Amino acid sequence: MTSIRAENLYKSFGRLRVLDNISFAIQPGTVTAIIGPNASGKSTLIKSVLGLVRPDSGNIYVDDEPVKGHWQYRQRIGYMPQIARFPENLKVGELLRMVMDIRGVSTLTDEELLSEFNLNELMYRPLRVLSGGTRQKINAAIAFMFSPGVLILDEPTAGLDPISITILKDKIQREQDAGKTVVLTSHNMHEVDEMADHILFLLDGRTCFDGSVLTLKESTAQRKLERAIVTLMENNQ
Repeated sequence: MTSIRAENLYKSFGRLRVLDNISFAIQPGTVTAIIGPNASGKSTLIKSVLGLVRPDSGNIYVDDEPVKGHWQYRQRIGYMPQIARFPENLKVGELLRMVMDIRGVSTLTDEELLSEFNLNELMYRPLRVLSGGTRQKINAAIAFMFSPGVLILDEPTAGLDPISITILKDKIQREQDAGKTVVLTSHNMHEVDEMADHILFLLDGRTCFDGSVLTLKESTAQRKLERAIVTLMENNQ
């Protein structure tokens, strides 16, 4: 079980401040949705947790250990980017072996999505001939296949067909039930309402809401999450 905590994160690119005093705590066994309009700071925040962006100041902790200057904690994270950029010349099986080599493992510990998405039948297919939806399935399978304690999923259902979306949602639920820490982003508020326990809403790099889905609905007097978000944005203009 893995927790994530951030304290007073600031990040600017030139004169543009994209993270403005962001603090949060994400507990094991929860699904936290980081949401907000475009250019709100979501991607920068996720990349900061992953170690792909270094904040100008502030600290990030995984299991109460500061991540600054370290990289080993990434072994506990499964990351599903919104758009995975795979080497076009590789076959599916070659891609998986390459990822295993990078991870330093010889066997997979979770092949559930490989099986449920029927990806084992495609091991000798070049990635360049696969559809966008199939690539997204591979992207999802790679995030889960090392049984990480933390899953960071950026728009995980984008490009998937309804059956595959259901398979992935069910997998996320099982991981949560097993005590895993799940962080996701999505522009689909219906899906966020269905999957998330906790909302971290960003606007112009600031935290406008950090709490449960139920609390957000109650505080905005809205029954639907989408309308609650709109009300929250209107109140912060």
